[in-house]
Parts: sequence; structure tokens; C-alpha cells
Amino acid sequence: MAKLNFEVQGLVVQYGGVKAVDGVSFSLKPGEIRGLIGPNGAGKSTVIDAITGRRLPSAGIVRLKGEEVTRLGVFERRKRGVSRSFQRTSIFAGMRVWDQVELAAAKLGLADAARDATEVLEELDLMPVAGLVAGELGYGEQRRLDLALALVGRPGILLLDEPMAGLTVPESMELASHLKKLASGRDVSVLLVEHDMEVVFGISHSITVLELGRVLAEGEPDRVRANPRVREAYLGSAA
Repeated sequence: MAKLNFEVQGLVVQYGGVKAVDGVSFSLKPGEIRGLIGPNGAGKSTVIDAITGRRLPSAGIVRLKGEEVTRLGVFERRKRGVSRSFQRTSIFAGMRVWDQVELAAAKLGLADAARDATEVLEELDLMPVAGLVAGELGYGEQRRLDLALALVGRPGILLLDEPMAGLTVPESMELASHLKKLASGRDVSVLLVEHDMEVVFGISHSITVLELGRVLAEGEPDRVRANPRVREAYLGSAA
């Protein structure tokens, strides 16, 4: 059995009497990309918030490389290798690309923040623009910079919340290509929340479909695409 990088068991997030996430379980192996899809309000972003510590779950267990991190705060989880991006970029428009990636590495207490920043920027083809302020970059480059900030410190799991939002088709394909290379090259597990189904089904090794906070279906992309419940509830004619 392949070693797990990350595991969620019976995750529940409750607001009053309403369960936004209800008994969600999945795991990821090193280098695996898992798509997390579902209609608006399905609970996708809430799952990410619970995994990263922004919201403590009502029940369930979150493990990273065998260590339970369920009750740790955001920064403690980040230091242990749980990293994320948001639907909107978290970059500083008036700050140089290089400076903000190095600063992110330094905040994690890395011994050689400059080297880590260089490695990340090179992997994402951002070294040619490292001396520019982020506001001068094209939007596709800004999205890659946002990914670079999440990658410092070599996290074990990377949670991406709609990273393709606002990108053109070529920009989405370029970012998807980087994600595939990063997952395999760094052995990082990627949980991808994304509405671009071409990207999700194109690069994911496995997919979990949520509906009203519960798992509707999961498995390899072809299996999920062929599931009649998924086609009816979510994919529709796009399947």
C-alpha cells in the first residue's frame, strides 16, 4: 500500500444546526493531484478552511504524514507543510517579486530563504521577472507568483482554491502544466478546487465530488465522469 501524504477522516463543519461539510473523507499520496468539485455551496472552500485551520471542524481528523494536525492553528499547520492559495491572489502589488517570495520563506524560519525563493521562482519560470514589482506582471504571472508564495518551504500538501479563475485558456493550460510538474517533482500532494472541468479532468489522478457537504462520488476521472449521479447533479451536458 502506497504511503499517504495526507488524510481526512469523517470531516464535519457545522454552522448552528446546518452541516456545511458532513462526513467527508479522502486521502492523498505523494505526487497525487485530487480534484475537489461540486456546485456552488457544496462545501469545497469550507473543506479547505478546515484542513488549513482557518475553521476548526466539529468532528473528524486531519493527518499530515501520519501526524494529527486537526486542532493546530493556521501557522502551525503551515510550518508542518499544509499550504494553500485563495480564490483571490494574496500578492503585494507594490512589492518586488523576489522580495515577497524571499520574505514568505523567511517567515517560515527557513535557514536559506534566498535559496528557497530562487528554487521556487525557477520552477515557475518567474526568474525573468523577479526584479519587477508584482503590479507590473500580467495576470497569469501574478497567479504563478501566488502559487510561488504557497510553495515556499516545500509543503507536503498544497490546497488550491480556484487557481485558474480569471485566466485565459492558454494561461490555464500553462498553470496546469506547472502543477503537474510540481506534484511529481516535489512529491507534493495537491487538492485542487476548480470550476474549469477541462483542467480538473485533465490533470487530476483522482476526483471527489461534493453535493450539499457530502461526498457524492469519488475515484479516477473517467469513473467519475461516467457516474450517472454526477452527470445529473453537476456535470450535465458538459460530461
